[in-house]
Amino acid sequence: MVAPIRRRATYEDVLAAPRHMVAEIIGGELRLSPRPAGPHALVATMLGGELGQPFHRGRGGPGGWLILGEPELHLGPEIVVPDLAGWRRERMPAVANVAYFELAPDWLCEVLSPSTEKSDRAEKLAIYAAAGVPHAWLVNPLSRTLEVLRRQDAHWLTVAVHKDDDRVRAEPFDAVELDLAVLWADLAPA
Repeated sequence: MVAPIRRRATYEDVLAAPRHMVAEIIGGELRLSPRPAGPHALVATMLGGELGQPFHRGRGGPGGWLILGEPELHLGPEIVVPDLAGWRRERMPAVANVAYFELAPDWLCEVLSPSTEKSDRAEKLAIYAAAGVPHAWLVNPLSRTLEVLRRQDAHWLTVAVHKDDDRVRAEPFDAVELDLAVLWADLAPA
């Protein structure tokens, strides 16, 4: 018996996806995942706020970045939505009035959920490396960890793994100390 030929998903499939789902195209396949649960949403929001003041706005830090929550990225044939992404202003001086971005970010963060962790690690990181993203963070709100990754050639090098209430300087935002306790402070005990 011959397996049916699958058609490659298109941007029209992404646009037709239910609004309550995150739609991505990975390896030509439409992937739908639910909107983030509470711990995921809280940690992404808190991290965006912690980085936004010193790096996006330049308050208490060097500035020089545009940091966006859940931007849709079109990286070649792949369409992905990281939880956070940042571009150095010399590469993207302002945010254009567009639905998606084709310029790969200089940093991105995936907040890991049980339902998306395998894809984030095994598929999306490979897409980001192939697109030339130099820095990635993986944050796990349930284990309260921050993994700092740097692209080396076509692969990722784990630079550091931080946990719990560590105070860290994590590249590429190492100009300012980040208190990880802030990220999990409002999470209910596991």
